[in-house]
Amino acid sequence: MASVPYPFTAVVGMSDMRLSLLLNAISPAIGGVLVRGEKGTAKSTIVRGLTALMPDVPVVTGCRFSCDPAAPDPACPDGPHEAGGSEERPARMVELPVGASEDRLVGALDIERALSEGVKAFEPGLLADAHRGILYVDEVNLLHDHLVDLLLDAAAMGASYVEREGVSVRHAARFLLVGTMNPEEGELRPQLLDRFGLTVEVAASREPDQRVEVVRRRLDYDADPEGFAARWAAEEGELRERIAAARALLPDVVLGDAVLRQIAAVCAAFEVDGMRADIVMARTAGALAAWAGRTEVREEDVRQAALLALPHRRRRNPFDAPGLDEDKLDQILEEFGADNDPEPDPEPDGGPEDGPDGPGGGQPPQDGDGGTDGPQGQDAQAPHDQTPHDQPQLPEQPQAPDPAPADPKAQSRNAEEEAPGGGEKAAVAAGDPFRTRRLDVPGLGEGADGRRSRARTAHGRTTGARRPQGTLTKLHLAATVQAAAPHQVARGRSGPGLVVRRDDLREAVREGREGNLVLFVVDASGSMAARKRMSAVKGAVLSLLLDAYQRRDKIGMITFRKAEAELALPPTSSVEAGAARLESLPTGGRTPLAAGLLKAHEVLRVERLRDASRRPLLVVVTDGRSTGGPDPLVRTSRAARLLGAEGVASVVVDCEAGPVRLGLARELARDLQGTAVTLDELRADSVSALVRNVRGQGTNHTTRRAA
Repeated sequence: MASVPYPFTAVVGMSDMRLSLLLNAISPAIGGVLVRGEKGTAKSTIVRGLTALMPDVPVVTGCRFSCDPAAPDPACPDGPHEAGGSEERPARMVELPVGASEDRLVGALDIERALSEGVKAFEPGLLADAHRGILYVDEVNLLHDHLVDLLLDAAAMGASYVEREGVSVRHAARFLLVGTMNPEEGELRPQLLDRFGLTVEVAASREPDQRVEVVRRRLDYDADPEGFAARWAAEEGELRERIAAARALLPDVVLGDAVLRQIAAVCAAFEVDGMRADIVMARTAGALAAWAGRTEVREEDVRQAALLALPHRRRRNPFDAPGLDEDKLDQILEEFGADNDPEPDPEPDGGPEDGPDGPGGGQPPQDGDGGTDGPQGQDAQAPHDQTPHDQPQLPEQPQAPDPAPADPKAQSRNAEEEAPGGGEKAAVAAGDPFRTRRLDVPGLGEGADGRRSRARTAHGRTTGARRPQGTLTKLHLAATVQAAAPHQVARGRSGPGLVVRRDDLREAVREGREGNLVLFVVDASGSMAARKRMSAVKGAVLSLLLDAYQRRDKIGMITFRKAEAELALPPTSSVEAGAARLESLPTGGRTPLAAGLLKAHEVLRVERLRDASRRPLLVVVTDGRSTGGPDPLVRTSRAARLLGAEGVASVVVDCEAGPVRLGLARELARDLQGTAVTLDELRADSVSALVRNVRGQGTNHTTRRAA
């Protein structure tokens, strides 16, 4: 890696991202930036380039927490600090890896010294390193939820707190937070999205000339980093001075009542939750005015602030794409513009105006005056791409009859005589989703934190104690005292204190919930092609996808129709991708159920090698019929028994309908050693009792895994 960072001003395009970073550099109180987009779009390069533009930081000499010598933190663990002894260092950019532990993030206490010596021996974490600098979190959507909570709490409060059995440490932690994520790998919860001040969507340019310029500059930089940086030194210096000038001007920026009314009206009209959006918009609009060299916030500042602060707060469920209707935004700004601001009038006949009086009131803002021009004048401005792209509406298809064989026994031979490759139906829309009952994997797992099945986790209720395995982080105080008490006389205890040694320490064993791999195997054959039935089936799968999102599961989807099974969605954390695959799923053809089960077996085998601790839950959505090839039901039964013998927890959602019911789905569930439920039983509000823990050999399977 080159020692000289790529110049911020040499970045081609990416105007929204560059602007958002600059606004946070001017006003860190905005709350950071979440960058959403595809891989390879120079996200980390831009952040590193911004670090070089940040002014040097004066710190107390020898302080591990970067205290400001002009106003040292009175609670600093390295304090109190004497007057004098200061130095300057460059601003830091600290990267938080996806696999970081809680102790690595917030720091750790030496529990043994705290108990035996009564001292706060504290090792700082990444939050302390990032104080007064930049904290960069790549793939923030892949972090454990509790780490994201700690991170955003510190960013909001400007301090980090570490609590260990009554011993507390607090230190300042103010930083510019930048998170990046690829939405295809899973979304953040709406509550966590709201904690980021601004969000931007990034994508590689589709303009050939701009792509050529990106490649040319990158090759020049790789060939001679120092020389390339020298050619951009003048632009870098000008931008550094402009940031400093905007910081100095920011306290003088005035947010008038008319501007505040516009901000409040916009947030109310777009139905964002809480008041954080209003505050972030106000701070962003002020920073935009300072960036433009003004002390007065204008309407174009409010418009730009809304485009950066509101799209990610518009999500109502995990399948909603973030975005903002710009036409609606312009209408609100015009309606609540300065010329429409009602003046207080003591006269009884003084009523509000119906509309703007002059040409200046409520005019749609023009791009550029509000700071949308990036630091590089020659770069083409990237258009906003924050409007959700709706799925095209398919024409209504005529309802197909629900097939029902006259002779139930003929099913075992090949009762469903679909023409090979024929009878394909266009995709139908999913029915309305509903709240599903929770389906658990039996036994006690040790997978990633989630909200589905029981597991030993770092967070949860305490169920016991054990000797520490690695670094002690969760002390079980009662068990530690119990282990140390019998040895006090032999250790020469003479005072009130307890003599504790390392062998006495016990850590708490906690039980919480884990996330699982929910693998859907969906029947898309001709027997499911009846329009109303397939719409209901898709609605049920969509409901299960929503449930998987809320329980922090990974999901995968296999579909089978015609002559084969297809892995429509490899295991991922993105339920949005699953919903998109489901929406476009066509139906028709034969029913190769055995192929679907064998494909599931192969997918689970590969995933077990990748992540042995994440336990699977197989959800088969079918009416149980199987056609195509010799002895289709026999082959299906063998494939199901193979999965059942391996202890794969499974649920069969029985989609059979019509007056003649064969009960094949329940026979399939018995072969899988799982549970069969109807679509009605899947609903949480159903009168029918749904078995929560999936039957099978999941417990034995978990035991074999642990061994």
